[in-house]
Amino acid sequence: MISRLPIEARQVRPMTPGWAIALITVLCIAGPSAAQSGSAGATTLPSTIPLFPLQDVVLFPNTTQPFHIFEQRYRAMVADALEGDSIIGMILLQPGHEAEYEGRPPIYVVGCAGVIIKAEKLPDGRYNILVRGAMKFRVLSEDASRPYRLAEVEALSEALQLNERPLLAERRQQLEQTVLSVWPQARLPASDVSDGEVVDGLSLVVPLEPAHRQELLEADGLVERAFRLIRRLRENDSVQL
Repeated sequence: MISRLPIEARQVRPMTPGWAIALITVLCIAGPSAAQSGSAGATTLPSTIPLFPLQDVVLFPNTTQPFHIFEQRYRAMVADALEGDSIIGMILLQPGHEAEYEGRPPIYVVGCAGVIIKAEKLPDGRYNILVRGAMKFRVLSEDASRPYRLAEVEALSEALQLNERPLLAERRQQLEQTVLSVWPQARLPASDVSDGEVVDGLSLVVPLEPAHRQELLEADGLVERAFRLIRRLRENDSVQL
């Protein structure tokens, strides 16, 4: 599990090399429990899910993320989710959302649905929750009948084809080598951590701008996500791909 401070909305701050190394090391030594589920694409989604839009957080399948829920509308969202299937759709707000934040500001079309796997309700009605990324989705339309946002969605499976597995393993090796070239003190993942968990986990924790992380989420599968992350890290480190 990746350990971070609980968040609902936070500003992007550049990570120091030490913090980047620490986050990557936590991911790498976490082992298979980082995903707590099967392969990406194993979960089916209902046709309508609640949306939790944030300004700088992108959830990925195969990862977990803690959140502190304090806005009234999102307290209601969590309460309703816990009474049902515990699924919420994490989605990124588009740039320029600030003027409309209290209403329904523009969002990206692709997000990641997560399952609330742990929830603590505080005495004043706030929540601390832990969300496990399950499956990508695309927003088709929205329903304004609740205080929080509801969306009709279609699931975007990232299940690997047999012929993709060797290429993903190769991309994982390239990604790990790139991580070490940028952060030499980072520890590499154990061999029993799956290729998909490594790609998605690093996509979550390496220091990137939200829009760049969104580009990773929107990649057409794990192989393409790994390629994009390698390219982004090498660009940031002034290394040619």
